[in-house]
Amino acid sequence: MDEQELLAAIHSLVAVDQRDLVCDQVGHGAGHACLTVDDGIDLAAFGEVLSGRFGQPCNLAADGYVDPMMTEGTRAPLLTPFGNQLVGMHSWAYADRWIGCGAVRADGDVRPVVLVAERVIPHPDGMPEDAPWVDRVVAVTGWAGERGDGVDWAAVESRLRTELPSDYKELVERFGYGAFDDYLSLLLADGPPGSLDIVDFNEFWARSSRIDGDGSWEPYRWYPAPGGLLQWASTEQRTSFFWLTEGTDPDRWPILVTDDAYTKWDRFDGSTAEFVYRLLTDPLHPHSTARYFDSHWYMPYENPTRP
Repeated sequence: MDEQELLAAIHSLVAVDQRDLVCDQVGHGAGHACLTVDDGIDLAAFGEVLSGRFGQPCNLAADGYVDPMMTEGTRAPLLTPFGNQLVGMHSWAYADRWIGCGAVRADGDVRPVVLVAERVIPHPDGMPEDAPWVDRVVAVTGWAGERGDGVDWAAVESRLRTELPSDYKELVERFGYGAFDDYLSLLLADGPPGSLDIVDFNEFWARSSRIDGDGSWEPYRWYPAPGGLLQWASTEQRTSFFWLTEGTDPDRWPILVTDDAYTKWDRFDGSTAEFVYRLLTDPLHPHSTARYFDSHWYMPYENPTRP
């Protein structure tokens, strides 16, 4: 297969109405499907294409060295078909599938390999009833990325002139720049290029509301108006997620969600991390991704240490 044929085959194997994964290579077990790759394909360039569609990859193996933390982990289905023949492998997550792109030794040569494998993430039903909502989000997405650099929240909150919900700050530091289920992206503080900065973004719309009025957001007003809107997340579909800054305790701020026309507002009384968790897992949630995916993931847009 050439690059376009590989992409089409990968998309068919990770589709929501996907078929079972069966590999036709001799000696390979169940739970994955190897794709036929043209010898002349540029693996590095193809990996960049995959990153453009599925986020930044995790490096499982390089120069024949396999990360031992991966061999017994959830990504093992990408590695076990090749044993000690594996030269290198990068992986991407999408719903209940892994995508792998790498190289193996065969008959004295090094040849490219591309495969799709099953991704099984234990559901966090067994967590303690008092487990923090952030931990539940981590568990349901299977996220194991190491924390990034700490954020100077005092400086951020000074610029915004308000404290922010504590579990929002925890989500930012645990996950960084990316999207839950390739859908909801957090506004960050001092994030990498391409991300929306929570301070700059809200300051821009606050200035706009002072000049043009709050007509687009009625019956609400934009923060720093008392009880005003403060945006904390968005989607590529231009769905917007706000805190309604009522009261002095940010951890008790309600959440409002609206579309790009600002015609319908959904209110959620609960914390930020609880909202994200229920969005991922509750099919009755008004903005649920659980209607489309049985397994959930976090798609990183910056290179994580170990997602």
